[in-house]
Amino acid sequence: MIKTKLLLTSITLAVLASCSSTKPTPPAPQAAVETPVQPKADLSAKAQTAVAKVVVNPFDDPSSPLSKKSVFFDYDKYSINQADGVIVTAHAKYMAGNKVAKVRLEGNADERGGREYNLALGQKRADAVKKALELVGASEANIEAVSFGKEKPADFSHNEDAWAKNRRVDIKYTAR
Repeated sequence: MIKTKLLLTSITLAVLASCSSTKPTPPAPQAAVETPVQPKADLSAKAQTAVAKVVVNPFDDPSSPLSKKSVFFDYDKYSINQADGVIVTAHAKYMAGNKVAKVRLEGNADERGGREYNLALGQKRADAVKKALELVGASEANIEAVSFGKEKPADFSHNEDAWAKNRRVDIKYTAR
């Protein structure tokens, strides 16, 4: 601490001296001054608090349910499972607290089934998420529910893992 103050005082005097109207003489070479690095435990409480107050956007924080923007469904179903209910509730609370937030719910289905059937199933899934958002407090006027059926797969493979990824509703914010 004393070395740091001494170093700051020396720098301040050097700057002030360079501002004078007489031409200064070049300084004599000095030995390098080593400033010891203090461990984090020695930081003042104010500095530790400043470091701890990093704000992370919940939409970018992987630990936040708001960062998850897809709700997945079982085969031939349109009821929201408990795990994805947490995601829907988080988005509904966000929308209830932010009246300008608007979303488009994009319902999807896997490749099995006919075009019309999958469009209807995708719409039922989007409508189920819309109803859940509204029940928690999101405004109906700020939600649009559409269906893409099997036309926009997340995974183009032809197996159960791919189909599970494609049975979803994507939550797309159009305004936040």
